[in-house]
Amino acid sequence: MTRILHILDHSLPLHSGYCFRTRAIMKAQIAAGLTVAGVTGVRQNQPGYVAEQPLEEFDDLQFFRTLAQVQGPSPIREWREVAVLADRIEQVVREWQPDIMHAHSPALNGLAALRVAEKTGLPLVYEIRAFWEDAAVGNGTGKENSPRYWLTRQLENHVINGADAVAVICEGLRSDLMARGVKSEKITISPNGVDLELFGQPPARDEDLLSELGLSGKSVLGFIGSFYDYEGLDDLIEALPRLLTSNPQTHLLLVGGGPMEESLRRQVERLGLGAAVTFTGRVPHGEVERYYGLMDIMVYPRKSMRLTDLVTPLKPLEAMAQGRLVAASDVGGHRELIQDGITGTLFPAGDPENIAEKLASLLDNRGTWSQTIETAKKFVEADRNWSSNILRYSPVYQRLIARKSFERAA
Repeated sequence: MTRILHILDHSLPLHSGYCFRTRAIMKAQIAAGLTVAGVTGVRQNQPGYVAEQPLEEFDDLQFFRTLAQVQGPSPIREWREVAVLADRIEQVVREWQPDIMHAHSPALNGLAALRVAEKTGLPLVYEIRAFWEDAAVGNGTGKENSPRYWLTRQLENHVINGADAVAVICEGLRSDLMARGVKSEKITISPNGVDLELFGQPPARDEDLLSELGLSGKSVLGFIGSFYDYEGLDDLIEALPRLLTSNPQTHLLLVGGGPMEESLRRQVERLGLGAAVTFTGRVPHGEVERYYGLMDIMVYPRKSMRLTDLVTPLKPLEAMAQGRLVAASDVGGHRELIQDGITGTLFPAGDPENIAEKLASLLDNRGTWSQTIETAKKFVEADRNWSSNILRYSPVYQRLIARKSFERAA
């Protein structure tokens, strides 16, 4: 039975899109008959959770922990992180005896795994979920073309060149790698998918919560996630006054929090929209489905930039799987997921006037919703569910394991 060791930045019990993609991959691989485990680096230790045992189990998944403490200024700290993670991976490889290592971005994980692959001869798949230098620009912690941006890209190029195979989550990332000179046959696309056990059923409408939030009789536009600048929530708020003139019962429900929250609250106050916008703050993960059930249209108004043009987000797929109508900006990452007028609605990024027009048209034509929702749900079930997504890894694993076996025998 093939044994896959996933090398991870962090994992359950932490909650993030990164964790949920990892969980879905590992669960689907186990269901397909593979033996899997994960090993996490020092960044597993975050506010609210500190790993205490070298091996932990969550949701019937095994995670080996790196318990070492790392300190120091950047970039010394990052090099120390790579070193302690590489030591931990090598220890796990000796104990657990995997057939293949599957490292997931960021590049620091890939660097640690590459050291172990070179030492042990194990095949290495490196999976890129986003270019982290672009993610840093998107969340405001980095600047494009800065020395740190350049160094991060060079480190990732080193891992890409050293890995036996590369996986990416979408066509945008694949095209970018090919422009860097990576051969197409080295790259496999394993797109974002939905765990239909978690998101396959439309949530019931919670009338008590609807009443509690004062949303009874309202047309509810919703967003659930982190409030980063690149999400474009300021553009959506800017569109509201125009939308309210034609659809006065419209209400925007924002679930989550993040760096832009205070700025968005001030914008709502400045525009006099306090009665039309509700900020819930962050809610427990187990409560999220209750809020999904209140939302008539899930709106994803991402701004146009390298991050959003190259990377496909997970949230719109989850919304489609749960029978929600989806409207989103026309950035590249959304265009890979949404066919305008067929599985959802696309509007021009960064254009509040057009956002208002598109949303008004949707609210005025509710008779089309059921067909769009049904088509979108079928798309997710057929093309973006994890039981089929993980099959894309199988030929890559088999080819690399066979090649390494041949090289050893020779």
